[in-house]
Amino acid sequence: MSYDGRNAQKVRRRKVKRRRRVFAFILLPLLVLALSATAYGAYLYNKAETAMNSTYNPLERETKRDVAVQPDVDNFSLLIIGVDDSSKRGFSNSARSDALMVATFNKESKSIKLLSIPRDSYVQIPKLGYQDKITHAHAHGGPLTSIETVEQLLDIPIDFYLKLNFDAFIEIIDALGGVEVEVPYALSEQDSNDNAGAIQLEEGLQTLNGEEALALARTRKQDNDIMRGQRQQEIVKAMMKKAVSVDAISKYGDVIEAVGNNMETDLSFDQMKSLISYATSSGMTPDIEMLNLKGQDMYLPNSNGNRVYYYQIDDTGLQEVISELQSHLDLGTTNLGQNESTDPTNGESSTDGEISTESSEAGYNNEY
Repeated sequence: MSYDGRNAQKVRRRKVKRRRRVFAFILLPLLVLALSATAYGAYLYNKAETAMNSTYNPLERETKRDVAVQPDVDNFSLLIIGVDDSSKRGFSNSARSDALMVATFNKESKSIKLLSIPRDSYVQIPKLGYQDKITHAHAHGGPLTSIETVEQLLDIPIDFYLKLNFDAFIEIIDALGGVEVEVPYALSEQDSNDNAGAIQLEEGLQTLNGEEALALARTRKQDNDIMRGQRQQEIVKAMMKKAVSVDAISKYGDVIEAVGNNMETDLSFDQMKSLISYATSSGMTPDIEMLNLKGQDMYLPNSNGNRVYYYQIDDTGLQEVISELQSHLDLGTTNLGQNESTDPTNGESSTDGEISTESSEAGYNNEY
């Protein structure tokens, strides 16, 4: 079936008062598994293959392509889903997505475009038939519902998905021996066990362990969701840079274990191996362009009459991003212009605050 252009709908963001986990979820596991196949012999290869077999979870879904793409020869897209979940939270199936990134890969330039989608973006969720925060899509149907929602928003096919949980973020960075990141300001944050003030960071370039990187990725006390998304992207780049460095080769075994225990994807091991070309084409530093969605704060009443925060995506900015991603995937412009206005008065109202995902918010103030 040929790709059917979807209608992009409304999007909003807010200044969140409740605490929540945020992850910089990532292309790193793909590259590590790919590099492991060539790094040092049969041991790592077999270890990576075993880990991949345990994480492989293809979805039964309608394709948006005439022919299924193959990462070794085609341009393709990948939805990276970071879920608000961990062993402490019991790995609930109704977890929200706290980080959504869309990566597009171009075979000719061996380049990657990485788009962050704010979790509170107000979009049409096809399965629900109404508009709500995009974070709720996963809670109502897992990766499949998230994929359908993002395809409709961005008017591109999502070819593959990668889902990682909270534990993966810390374990992968620790396995790599930390990552070098620029901390924009001094901050005090809780750790992964919700211990307030357990993480103290000073401003400046420094090497962070998993807990410290998580604190930097999720903090928003001194800025906002857009800045937080940019920090997540910078952590992604730092992780990938460290993963493809010579010093990291000896650590691949530990990274593979962290990935295997905390990842789910519909990319096969052979497909992952083909991504090695993206890591090596730019001198072992992948060519990644970071994209963001422009927008503004928006408050709308829910069914109880309470004002709820959303992130409203700017229509013009959205169309620019859609055009850029379609061009990067070489889709042409056939579907451009079919996205409806993001005027919040169009369509059905959100039922924000009424979904049954309280198990994924354990220990949080359940204010949306």
